[in-house]
Formats: sequence, structure tokens, C-alpha cells
Amino acid sequence: MALINDTTLRDGEQAPFVAFNTKEKLAIASHLVACGADELEIGIPAMGKKEQEDIKELLNLGLNTRMMSWNRAKMSDLEASLACGIKAVDLSIPISDILIDVKFGSNKTLMLRELERVIIEAKREGLFVCIGGEDSSRGSLEFMKEVMTLGVACGADRFRYCDTVGILTPTKTYKNVSDLVSLDLLPIEMHTHNDFGLASANALSGIDAGAVSVNTTVIGLGERAGNASFEQISMALKHIYGQNRSIDTYEMKNLARLVAEAAGVSLSLTAPIIGERIFSHESGIHADGMMKNGSAYEPFGAEEVGTAREFPIGKHSGTGTILYHLKKLGIHAEKNALQGLLPLIREIVTSRKRVLSNIELVKMYREFVY
Repeated sequence: MALINDTTLRDGEQAPFVAFNTKEKLAIASHLVACGADELEIGIPAMGKKEQEDIKELLNLGLNTRMMSWNRAKMSDLEASLACGIKAVDLSIPISDILIDVKFGSNKTLMLRELERVIIEAKREGLFVCIGGEDSSRGSLEFMKEVMTLGVACGADRFRYCDTVGILTPTKTYKNVSDLVSLDLLPIEMHTHNDFGLASANALSGIDAGAVSVNTTVIGLGERAGNASFEQISMALKHIYGQNRSIDTYEMKNLARLVAEAAGVSLSLTAPIIGERIFSHESGIHADGMMKNGSAYEPFGAEEVGTAREFPIGKHSGTGTILYHLKKLGIHAEKNALQGLLPLIREIVTSRKRVLSNIELVKMYREFVY
């Protein structure tokens, strides 16, 4: 079963204009575990004392999940993580030539030598070590093989394949990750960005290709356009992949609201999984189908994510929807008598850009019929 390593408290917080306080971090971590996150990436100790204090408090929650810190592959960063009591680390190095040039003046030998030192020390301290391959999608397979071979020799546990600027497609992701998996060196973790709206699709494509883990953030929060969405990946693994995941799906919406409020962003009404309107059926054909069979036009039930199914009275509503609402209000109408009412409803809704309320429907019905 694929692991979800959620990085809302690290990469999510790196979104511009976002800063979580300690109370928010503790609440987010607790909700994530309740909602089925397998691992959490909880911060960057090298940022300083306050970040380190927050990381210690997160560790002290005693949550039954692996908590990991993000580090540059530098001894000083590792020492900061060790001082917090961290037991798992991501050690990040650039993979693409463009970022190796920016960060190491194109000196790969220097970079790999430092990576080797830090991994060896981390393993000596008994840590779980993930090598974070920054900008892997613009790097070469040959260099990633060199990095992973070094990692195996030093005792590393995982390699994070990062589509740092979100340029992959699912097809390209599948090929690239398949090539890495076929090397049989280190288990692969997916880290995808959403610059072209493909982060979740690419993450799942990586799982299809043999990756064992995927990074997510709640509501896809993160740098630029964000990351693969925790709620989308979680529910896709459960419903599409058939994984027996322990998910408190009702709490999923509460988690999304918590993160959105802490980040100061608004939730889209049509956001996958947690949007307020995604279980609303206005089209007459769809509404009729749903009234007959709750699986007709939904991949999973609204109650699973703490939402209610609705049949708004709008421009595309049919007589079935009108009958449904009138019946709930104790009014038994004849279907044929409502045909003439639909054009009036459509005219009103179109002109004012708002669906009818039940009170308005009853008033219109009585005026029309009587």
C-alpha cells in the first residue's frame, strides 16, 4: 500500500503569504493523522530556535506516525534536526544541472561528498534517511542513478523524486519513475508540483510506476500553484486504487477548513473531495438519476466527507426536482401540471443568477396552479 507523507507543515507553509503558528501546527498534525496520513514532514530545523521549538512540540504530541524534518544535505542542518529529537530526515540536494550550478557552482563532486558525510552521520544516529532529489524531473537518469547508488552504499532508505517546477505529464512521470524503479536501488517517493494542474495526476502516475510513497499537502497548499492534494490522493487511493486506508473522511472537511483558515485562503466551492457544491445536482437528467440511485452520478457518497447531497432549483432543473422539493414540503403535485412552470423558473434564475428557495417555489407553484 502506498504511503502518504504529508508536507503541509513544511512545503505547504512555504506558500507565499502563509505562516502557521504553533497552535495551528499542532492542530493540523493531529487532524492529518486522524485523516490517515502515514508520515508527516513537520518543518525545517535550520530555520532557527522558534521552528525547532515547534518541531519539539509536534514530536511531543505522541502521534502514531513517522515525523520527518527537511534539511539541506549539510552537517549543520542535520545537527539542528538531531537537537530536536527528530528520527527521520529528508536530505535535499539538487539533481538538475541548472540548480547544481545555482547552489554548488556546478561542482557535483563537492555536493556528493557532503551528501555522503551527512547520510553516514544520520545513519550512525539511527535516523531514517530520505534523499530529496530537488528538480529530478529536469535531471538525468544517469545522475540520479549515481546519487541513489551512493545512497545505498551509505545506508539511505528512500529517494524523493521531485517535479520541482511541475513540468511533467502523467505519461512522462510513469516512464521516468519506471526507469528509476527498474534500477532496484532505493524505494521512490513522489513529490509533485501543480504549475500545470497535474500534481495529483503525476503523483498517482508515479505510484502506478512503482513508487512507494507520495508527498501531499492539505488543499494542495504550497509554493506557486501548490502540491498534490492530500484529500485528493487519499480518496483516490481508497476508491480508485482500492486500498484499505484508515481515513476519517468526515474529518477531511474539517482539516481542509482548518488549513485554509490558517493559511488565509478560500476554499473553492467546487474543489474535489471537499467542495461545498460537488454533491449538488441541478441538471434534470442527473437529478432524476440520483433520486433513483445514489451512485448514478457520484463516485462516493456525500456523507463520507461530511457533506449533504442537494438538488438546487435552477435553470437546468426538471420536473422531477420540482416534485422532489414540493413533496418534502408536503405538497403533492401532478408532474404534467409543472411543465409550464419550468420556463418561468428558468427565466427568473437566469436573470438574477441565483437558484430558487423553497419558499419562492411554493409561492410560484400556488400562483401558477391556482
